[in-house]
Amino acid sequence: MIRFENVTKRYRGTKRPALSGVDFEVQRGEFVFLVGASGSGKSSCLQLILREESPTSGRVAVLGRDLRSIANRKVPYFRRSIGSVFQDFRLLPSKTVYQNVAFTLQVTGASRGFIQQAVPEALALVGLSGKEKRLPHELSGGEQQRVAIARAIVNRPQIVLADEPTGNLDPGTSVDIMQLLARINAGGTTVLMATHEAAFVDQMQRRVIELRDGEMVRDEVGGGYGDTSNVPRLEPEAIRGAAATAALQTVREVHRQTEAAIADPVPAPAEDRVLAQTQTAAPQQPTVKPADDVRPATHPITIPAVDLAELGVADRLGLDTGDDEEVGPVS
Repeated sequence: MIRFENVTKRYRGTKRPALSGVDFEVQRGEFVFLVGASGSGKSSCLQLILREESPTSGRVAVLGRDLRSIANRKVPYFRRSIGSVFQDFRLLPSKTVYQNVAFTLQVTGASRGFIQQAVPEALALVGLSGKEKRLPHELSGGEQQRVAIARAIVNRPQIVLADEPTGNLDPGTSVDIMQLLARINAGGTTVLMATHEAAFVDQMQRRVIELRDGEMVRDEVGGGYGDTSNVPRLEPEAIRGAAATAALQTVREVHRQTEAAIADPVPAPAEDRVLAQTQTAAPQQPTVKPADDVRPATHPITIPAVDLAELGVADRLGLDTGDDEEVGPVS
């Protein structure tokens, strides 16, 4: 189905080739993961298969045809046998779900009867029956990707190329898209998928072709993703002294609240002030409030205003006993 023979691809203005001596062959009905870090050459492989680019040297054959022998004017006809799914969906925003899927068949000159039959079948396969009249902005990200997949398979291609199809989706939706691609592959369609999703590659255990700096370093049947050191991870960086800083900020906030409470105390309710005066005047007869009017002792302490200029030294130090005896030195 797809064959690379010692393929090298160089782009203008770059020092090293995007692909260097790549050799592999994908058989009919296979599901193959193309993995590697960004810049390893995955997208270049897909562009060569679609005849968007031509190799600098070597040979690329798809569906038994050497792509160098296909004239430019016949490239659109060649691509009818290949469905493409991209990370950014690439839907027509002004067209409905039905129109987006049908557009692929219309530009290839398919009959109206075939379009009316094929489009509903493709939408049913991807789980979008009943949403034919929706516009792309009325769909979730996962639903938009399903429309893109329906558009890719509506003309019943022999090969589906998927370039990071789950890159813009949440984990749950990504699982649904991977299961959908697996069902399409089970129907006999060859799937070649470029991805960074290490978890899916490890779980599915399909064939894995790994690229590194434009060179093919691994071709393993039933393999996993391999080295994940280049896969970005969201890990918080440890900050030295973070715990001590947080504790200091907490202490400062407590001090601030305490100073604010002393500077502007909340006055006690009038009934509590009357009760306090009564208890001070007659401490030998404590007043017992009814049980249904008992309040928890949560009122702030009231500090009486005192003019320090009128107090003597003993009063200021709290040593005045109420008599006229002199106060001697204290240690």
